[in-house]
Amino acid sequence: MPVERVLLAQPRGFCAGVEMAIKALAWMVDVFDAPVYCYHEIVHNRVVVDRFRALGVIFVDDVSEVPEGAPLMLSAHGTAPEVVAAARANGGTVVDAVCPLVTKVHHEVKVRASKGLTVIYVGHAGHDEAVGTMAVAPGAVILVQSEAELDALDLPADTPVALLAQTTLAMQDWAGILDKAKARFTNLWMPGRSDLCFATTNRQTALRAIADRADAVVVIGSENSSNTVALVATARSAGCARVLRVNSVDEIPDDLAGVVGVTAGASAPEDLVQAVVDRLAPQQGVELVQVTIEDEYFPPPRELRKVLAEHGRDGGLANDRTLTASQVLATITPRS
Repeated sequence: MPVERVLLAQPRGFCAGVEMAIKALAWMVDVFDAPVYCYHEIVHNRVVVDRFRALGVIFVDDVSEVPEGAPLMLSAHGTAPEVVAAARANGGTVVDAVCPLVTKVHHEVKVRASKGLTVIYVGHAGHDEAVGTMAVAPGAVILVQSEAELDALDLPADTPVALLAQTTLAMQDWAGILDKAKARFTNLWMPGRSDLCFATTNRQTALRAIADRADAVVVIGSENSSNTVALVATARSAGCARVLRVNSVDEIPDDLAGVVGVTAGASAPEDLVQAVVDRLAPQQGVELVQVTIEDEYFPPPRELRKVLAEHGRDGGLANDRTLTASQVLATITPRS
């Protein structure tokens, strides 16, 4: 494969929310006898989900599938309030691994809806995060996926409106809808800080820094990962002629040549990145293109800390900030 050089985007891969969620589920596997249940995929990455399945985790799409009293984790994407209530009523240990940034959006929806505003939520229909967020105030939320859908809304210009977003949107998708909403609605509320996840934005910015320099871009991540799909769209909008999304190194084609950009969605582990770089085998080596340094850290969920204390395992959290999810996932083993 005549690849001359790899441009490696930084930041890439696991974000703080994914780090927290993966480490939390790994602790659940370590503390409880199999099976441990997880409502929806813990993160949207096929490789990560398959690794947990091998550890005895059973992923379900309905909490009614969880046996009474069984340990259950709720995924990082956020869960509808009625599902959380049903999970807690089941009698087992429940740990909610929702990303704090998604929790922020849930709170915004709840507060604005309670004040009588119509919430226009920009997101992807059917995505776990969107489903959970809209369920916070279903009678007040309107899902919009494009500028055309915003234009089609039958709302007077003076309607009190809150504009909120799925955290993993592509910046270019959000920007167009934002501009149109500002121009259309005279009574528009928006949060002081953008709903778009800082990690999602950082990864898109880093990709833009390499996309127009590359003959091809490889985005590592699964097709049901919204932020991965957003990276693909970002690379194309930045002018890269060939953009590939791959789940693993086995999907790298043999005809890549010249300069290849590489990045990974926020749910993709670093060992996949390194495997892809090794497969590309750039003759002139790897150039790291770093646009910012991420040092955000989300501590383990409160419910998990309580569980570990009850089992005398809370001392294991002393190094939680420095241990990466990839390290934990590589070493954790289920209890017999």
